[in-house]
Amino acid sequence: MDVLDNINKTLKSDLEAAISKNSKLSVIAACFSIYAYEALKKQLNGIKELKFIFTSPTFVSEKEQKERREFYIPRLNRERSLYGSEFEIKLRNELTQKAIARECAEWIRQKASFRSNVTNENMTGFLNVSTKHGAISYMPINGFTTVDLGQERGNNAYSIITKLESPDNEKLLRVFEEIWNDKSKLQDVTDEIIATISAVYRENSPELIYFIAIYNIFKDFLNENADNIPNEATGFKNSLIWNKLYDFQKDAALAIINKLERYNGCILADSVGLGKTFTAMAVIKYYENRNKNVLVLCPKKLSENWMTYKANYINNPLAGDRLRYDVLYHTDLSRTSGSSNGLELDRLNWGNYDLVVIDESHNFRNGGQPDTRMTIAPDGSVQEPAERENRYTRLLNKVIREGVRTKVLMLSATPVNNRFTDLRNQLALAYEGDSSQWSDKLKSGRSVEEIFRMAQKAFNRWAAQPLEKRTTKGLLEALDLDFFELLDSVTIARSRRHIETYYNMEELGRFPSRLRPISLRPHAYFIARHHLCADFRAACLP
Repeated sequence: MDVLDNINKTLKSDLEAAISKNSKLSVIAACFSIYAYEALKKQLNGIKELKFIFTSPTFVSEKEQKERREFYIPRLNRERSLYGSEFEIKLRNELTQKAIARECAEWIRQKASFRSNVTNENMTGFLNVSTKHGAISYMPINGFTTVDLGQERGNNAYSIITKLESPDNEKLLRVFEEIWNDKSKLQDVTDEIIATISAVYRENSPELIYFIAIYNIFKDFLNENADNIPNEATGFKNSLIWNKLYDFQKDAALAIINKLERYNGCILADSVGLGKTFTAMAVIKYYENRNKNVLVLCPKKLSENWMTYKANYINNPLAGDRLRYDVLYHTDLSRTSGSSNGLELDRLNWGNYDLVVIDESHNFRNGGQPDTRMTIAPDGSVQEPAERENRYTRLLNKVIREGVRTKVLMLSATPVNNRFTDLRNQLALAYEGDSSQWSDKLKSGRSVEEIFRMAQKAFNRWAAQPLEKRTTKGLLEALDLDFFELLDSVTIARSRRHIETYYNMEELGRFPSRLRPISLRPHAYFIARHHLCADFRAACLP
């Protein structure tokens, strides 16, 4: 038995030595890439046969969908990886896909058979090479791609592959043959594979190119749950606040509602001056129209910003909307008695809010760190810090976790200070401190903690570089794709430049110009005169 780490010793180099003329290959994997064929083309062209099993239903059609559609695009990631996985972008950018696809399709016609698992049973991936001298097996194998071969770098911190030789792998080969011949578990998809690969080098009409472009733009919305889409029947688009919003604010409000419904939380991190308060007010109106209870938590200095828009005042431009949200302060989370804005804190039902809007949410970026202050209890005993809740933990425990399911909208122009943990702590309010709630919603399948841990490591490496190398482009390239997927899923962050680029500024008007500071300095003559007069007075006075 030997072990490959795909760094010092790669699966590709080992297969190049193991595969000989007339070898037989047996593979169980999640996906197949034409670039993996290209990497081992010299060896694969000489084999006798390849038997390939997809571990999950792939290129499998229902009976009513058997007829070939005019425009077909693989929808699943494991199907799209046929043209190259997300980590083979560099190979796709070399624009050799057409030639590789043509060669690969012809090779499959002559030597390969593909079957797909059609059950819900799990299968562990492995690869076997049988020659006249014996058999060599490698496991576990996730996919048959250049990343799994060790030629390209994926997002795995490590990749340990065990190499087994005869007779240690005989049981594996028997299991493979049993599965391969079980028609109740597998469906032949060789023709679908050939047809899909052939589409790469087939001359296509402009109509198909247009269809593919539209599909890739909107593919994430095709399976969108209708419950996640703002319901216009609530009449929120007829409200005063909605009709006072600019187009970029309306887009943000709709996106926020979608993210709140899907992920239970969202951070609106637009730049200062882009009207985050008004955007949030439109979201509040939407949920109030659905008979939801809304709480606004803000710093005390911003109280008037929120109280004015719900009061029956002549200077309230939204009085007709009759907004009814409650307003409390961040500091109220530390209190157990007294009143705040007409609410008795000791009798307040904290767990009955369906939506919590947190203004200046970066004040909660430190998370549930223990309160280090010691207090004296009424009986005179000293209360240890560990026994006390801080504002973050009280918000999480009393408002979000207790009672009804609470959605969290956070407003902050600066959600991150100097650590990605700042952002993670705020997002933790949305998933109630249990990141597994998002595990089935993120495409990567990785935990939030792992994504942020890898992002912080990448940032630390970038920050340790000399100043001339610490460029924005360098940081963006260092960060993982999963990190950007997470940000896109639960945050909205636009700058003034973004608005000027993507929206009609003739309708919006111009943003105010930021004037340079004016420095006024007294002339040197007056300064000298002042000192002379002071010296003269000092000399004349007795």
